[in-house]
Amino acid sequence: MNTLPTLNNPFDMLRQFDRAVNGGASFFDGSGGSTPVGTGGFAVDVREEDDTLVVEAELPGFSKDQIDVNVENGLLTIEADRTERKQVGQDADGGEPQASKSPARKHIQERTMHVSRRFSLPKAYDATSVDASLDSGVLTLRLPKREDVKPRKIEVK
Repeated sequence: MNTLPTLNNPFDMLRQFDRAVNGGASFFDGSGGSTPVGTGGFAVDVREEDDTLVVEAELPGFSKDQIDVNVENGLLTIEADRTERKQVGQDADGGEPQASKSPARKHIQERTMHVSRRFSLPKAYDATSVDASLDSGVLTLRLPKREDVKPRKIEVK
């Protein structure tokens, strides 16, 4: 039986690069390349300090109550939701509402924002003891390296 050699798809390398940049989501496979209106990502810095993985996410304008951080099946998910409501009222002739006039018309402006990023965690880090803090709009997560993967000196007998 004759078989033809398999040719690599020229876009495979672009897909891999795109997934690395976008935290697993790729423009090419429809899993996150296009951002729906009202949603989006945020800047994230990931680095290793000594035996700790440090993730810093820029979330200006969000309070700690509006931020959710989850780790499940080796995936770190950071999500933030915020809804702003503003009520603007006018009376029938366009002026300020007054008690003696007819009921005022009211207009409520609402703005909703949802941002989310997802990352695969290296197996060398302990996802059960994540330390999270929010300071000046920057969420900092610290994941310690697991004890069984830390370098250790072995005594020769």
